[in-house]
Amino acid sequence: MDIILVPGFWLDGSSWSGVTPPLVEAGHQIHALTLPGLEARDAKRTGIGLRDHINAVVEAIDGIEGPLVLVGHSGGGAIIHGAVDERPDRVVRAVYVDSGPLGEGGVINDELPADGDEIPLPSWDVFDDADLTDLDDGLREAFRARAIPQPKAVACDKQHLHDVRRYDVPATVIACEFPSSLLTEWMDAGHPYVEELARIRDVELVDLPTGHWPQFTKPAELGAAILAAVDRTG
Repeated sequence: MDIILVPGFWLDGSSWSGVTPPLVEAGHQIHALTLPGLEARDAKRTGIGLRDHINAVVEAIDGIEGPLVLVGHSGGGAIIHGAVDERPDRVVRAVYVDSGPLGEGGVINDELPADGDEIPLPSWDVFDDADLTDLDDGLREAFRARAIPQPKAVACDKQHLHDVRRYDVPATVIACEFPSSLLTEWMDAGHPYVEELARIRDVELVDLPTGHWPQFTKPAELGAAILAAVDRTG
């Protein structure tokens, strides 16, 4: 199976390096994307928006023959959902890592502190304590050393969707900060945070208790969880 991995904010494709070994060992083909504007600290970020990131994933899909799985971490969840909307007939499962699908008109996060057209990785006190669970001082230092400013428009642009067949694509949510039991309660209550997720006809919730960056705090466990989701897809 071809698996496209889409990183969250401030990260490039190499951020998945600790996660991919079990996927490769199982014989899957891995495509860890670096999205536009995240190629380097001095890369151009002006004029790069959410649609550019979605288009980059769609281009990767179109370069692969046969069915595939999309995996998106954090803000990458909104991006892969946009790609599912564009290619619902090509994606056999979408895996959301501590994230979920972003519905029509939603934005990823327009409250992050920006510097011009980019959003540098903020100080740690901007994040909730739950985000930082298991992210010790060494991991924080390594994360900051590799972090690349995020194009501001990706965080602030509205999501636009058009194909209801996206709801037919099975989804797996790997729940880290919030346990699956809480996500289930929110879906049952019609909470807006999970409104789009609740519309998907086949949703699987998997618990991986840790902070918001499991690719750093629990990479082996995250790799195993993704592999299990792919294996269940067939």
